[in-house]
Amino acid sequence: MSKTETTQASVIDAKDLVLGRMASAVAKRLLNGEKIIIVNAEKAVISGKKLSIIKKHKEFLEVGHFRKGPLHPRRPDRIVKKVVRGMLPRRKPRGIEALKRLKVYIGLPEQFKDVEKTVIPEADATDLRGPYIKLSELAQNIGWKE
Repeated sequence: MSKTETTQASVIDAKDLVLGRMASAVAKRLLNGEKIIIVNAEKAVISGKKLSIIKKHKEFLEVGHFRKGPLHPRRPDRIVKKVVRGMLPRRKPRGIEALKRLKVYIGLPEQFKDVEKTVIPEADATDLRGPYIKLSELAQNIGWKE
């Protein structure tokens, strides 16, 4: 990705953002034609009790066939991309084009260290009163090996 592409795209740091709220805001912006890059995907959070979230995801992994599908992501960046994809009309041309404008990364790549990060205030996890789990913890429990 060149410097010009970096400046045109909004870079969002997913650290301490609620996954679903962040994904809905990102999906809306993608449909409006924005290019979005999400960094630190493994630091996003899912609200709820840790064990119930892990149990629900493990049960979901049993659905389907390992070769025929549906294929279930285990890496945090792919989980985030699939959550955003679920909020787009992905079988229609504008949804397909919107998903092409999204890039998700684990950690913070070198080319985005100096770029200003966009904030999504409605997705901030510091407002959560109940329990939550980091996406990296969930991914490790369902089979992601760093």
